[in-house]
Amino acid sequence: MSSVMPGVPTKVKVCEMGPRDGLQNEARSVDAATKIHYIDMLSESGLPVIEATSFVSPKAIPQLADAYEVFTGIAKRPGVLYPVLVPNAKGFARAKEAGATAIAVFTAASETFTKRNINMSIRQSLEIFAPIVREARAEGMWVRGYVSTCFGCPYEGPVAPAKVAQVAVALAALGCVEISIGDTIGVGTPNRVVEVVEALRREIPLERIAMHFHDTRGTALANVTTALQEGISTFDSSSGGLGGCPYAPGASGNLATEDLLYLLHGMKVETGVDLHKVREASRFISEAIGKTPTSKAYLAPEQWWKTAS
Repeated sequence: MSSVMPGVPTKVKVCEMGPRDGLQNEARSVDAATKIHYIDMLSESGLPVIEATSFVSPKAIPQLADAYEVFTGIAKRPGVLYPVLVPNAKGFARAKEAGATAIAVFTAASETFTKRNINMSIRQSLEIFAPIVREARAEGMWVRGYVSTCFGCPYEGPVAPAKVAQVAVALAALGCVEISIGDTIGVGTPNRVVEVVEALRREIPLERIAMHFHDTRGTALANVTTALQEGISTFDSSSGGLGGCPYAPGASGNLATEDLLYLLHGMKVETGVDLHKVREASRFISEAIGKTPTSKAYLAPEQWWKTAS
């Protein structure tokens, strides 16, 4: 299936963040059984990557205190990756005990944000994760690295694209297969996307780069379109637009998976994901947390979005 826009990838990988990045920032916690059903519904949609949970301290993120029960309870669909976020060696040990075969580690492009988030410098965070990534890769695990605040920091303001590239290269050197570039507070605009991607392109193959946009200021889809034109073919999103970052003031508004899929399918870009099934999963979890999804495609009349599903 060819794209209607020259230079845009014909196929895109959509990585679902709702069960982890989405639910961790919602005020109302849901029980493990509800999370398991939610993830199983997402699995049925054809999503190739679903970040299931985080093995973080329950004191830090109480919404994910049931990580072991959730991860061991979900039905693992063949061919689907179910990465779990691990903040340290203890979290990694718990993830292995649960049977995880894919993990994610995280740092930031802003020193102040990293300090506020995990109480260490960027360099220290990389040193902490180095043996974890090394062991994970030795055991055949798929490892992803997150870089937060790539377009702006709530404490420092604008972040230099060269700094983003520097941190991404460091994560790749540790052994991360894929690097997710995050617009944590949703300040990115298309021109900034070009600058960041160009800085990355000089240092690392774009096939290893994912973009994680927040729609805090309504620019996420414009940024996706620009990133597509720059050659990016992996994007993170959250069903229904759930969540944000609990350590970034005002960072609500993950890009909704339905909106991303509607855009991609309308552009004739292949994803392998059933938009209708994602929408049903969003309906289920939104009722559980008592919150209406922010996704424009979800809220639109069904006959309008169904043509692009």
